[in-house]
Amino acid sequence: MKVTKEDIYRLNDNINELKNSIDIEKLKIEIEELKLHANAASSNQQFEDAGKLYQQVKEKETLYNKINTLISGINDIIDVLPDESIHDIIDDSYTELYDILQDVKQSMRFTDEADCMDCILKITAGAGGTEAQDWASMVLRMYIMYCQTHNYNVEVIYSDTGGITGIKTATIRVENTATATNAYGHLKSETGIHRLVRVSPYNAQGKRMTSFASVFVTPLIDDSIHVEIDESKLSWDYFRSGGAGGQNVNKVETGVRARYMYTDPDTGETEEILVENTEDRKQGQNKDNALRILESILYNKALEKKREKQRKIEDSKKKIEWGSQIRSYVLDDSRVKDHRTGIVNNNPTEVLNGKLDKFIEAYYNY
Repeated sequence: MKVTKEDIYRLNDNINELKNSIDIEKLKIEIEELKLHANAASSNQQFEDAGKLYQQVKEKETLYNKINTLISGINDIIDVLPDESIHDIIDDSYTELYDILQDVKQSMRFTDEADCMDCILKITAGAGGTEAQDWASMVLRMYIMYCQTHNYNVEVIYSDTGGITGIKTATIRVENTATATNAYGHLKSETGIHRLVRVSPYNAQGKRMTSFASVFVTPLIDDSIHVEIDESKLSWDYFRSGGAGGQNVNKVETGVRARYMYTDPDTGETEEILVENTEDRKQGQNKDNALRILESILYNKALEKKREKQRKIEDSKKKIEWGSQIRSYVLDDSRVKDHRTGIVNNNPTEVLNGKLDKFIEAYYNY
């Protein structure tokens, strides 16, 4: 690839924009403070905490070094730009700096404290019976395929099947792996209403139908984070789990449903939070799993409050309303459009097979 002067000056502008958006000296101070905390944790034999802090040090040092490489590298290129005899060297240096810049932008996307966590993704069918429930099952399949393609561990931990076909609601757990990180960071932009328009296979007249499904993504906290649950606001329902798993699953009430009356600390408004879990054959384990998910939801609500106070509206997840559509999937017109970014993919089959990268990428660049 032959690099032009315009390419180089454009890269210089992008690097300057990056440099102006980051306080380099503040980043350096953060690294030193993290080192002190990590060393203190290690001295107190809090090895798990120390390991997490050292990992943060490593990530921030890598970012710091890459930014300095970009700044010095682009200056070196501009200094020798008039020398026509070293164009090949300039081309190689440009390519290297361009790749580093993309890496830095990628790493800077996930700055929220919850981005690195595993997550829970809940899908709920809208009104419309079979049509909407079939759409909800398609959305579930789409996210499972996305997670599998990107090497996340994914498991359906609750599913309430519909009548003829599809699901009324389902919850999946998405876990980070050695080769796939920032599960919540990648998927949090999917929260919202997903709208399907198609010629219905369930309508005898072959009418064009519109269906809705809501998606809500919550970071899944680990044992190092404790969220206070008011027991007076918590109640339980028990039911028989369906599906495979032996006679115990189908005859004993192993499934659990937690009901928690949440009160907004700012407005005083109340909201009932429901968490179902049927993933284990023992009721006690399902209760523990449900409590962990409930804690994650409450933690997420606390994060929302924090973001609001910091005026980071773009990172907060608003309460889902059926009118707040984030994406439309128009199958008979071969079009999937994200209403937030304007990005369009004219291959709905590809999208429904989990190819969501284009939309997620655009969300972070919006």
